[in-house]
Amino acid sequence: MLTVRRARRAAQLFVVAAHAWLGLVAFDLARLAGFSRLHARLKHLRTSTRRGTAALTGADVVWAVDEACVWYFKRAACLQRSAIATWLLRRHGLAAELVIGCRPLPFESHAWVELDGRVVNDRPQYQKVFTVLDRL
Repeated sequence: MLTVRRARRAAQLFVVAAHAWLGLVAFDLARLAGFSRLHARLKHLRTSTRRGTAALTGADVVWAVDEACVWYFKRAACLQRSAIATWLLRRHGLAAELVIGCRPLPFESHAWVELDGRVVNDRPQYQKVFTVLDRL
């Protein structure tokens, strides 16, 4: 029975990673339309009310996105990774928030995902280092 559960969980993670990889491609294509359209789409993205794969946690989804980034044909920037993680987390019923921030000197911008005020796809200290510009 334990082996069946492990196999089912591995299959779920594989499917989520495949969705993440396709999301990375879709993000690259959507970026051609400009940041303002991409921003608008992310802003209106709603959290799903159904939990199709209730066994998956936020950490599982973030792991799947990281795994998809490893197999992606180019380096995925923080905004791309975070946007896809936010989309998948919301799709799985978790109220994720995409945060975009910057610091002035030396200038640097960064994006990360928060669940219940906790950074889930990056280092927690980014909340203190970067000034928040937008929350989606």
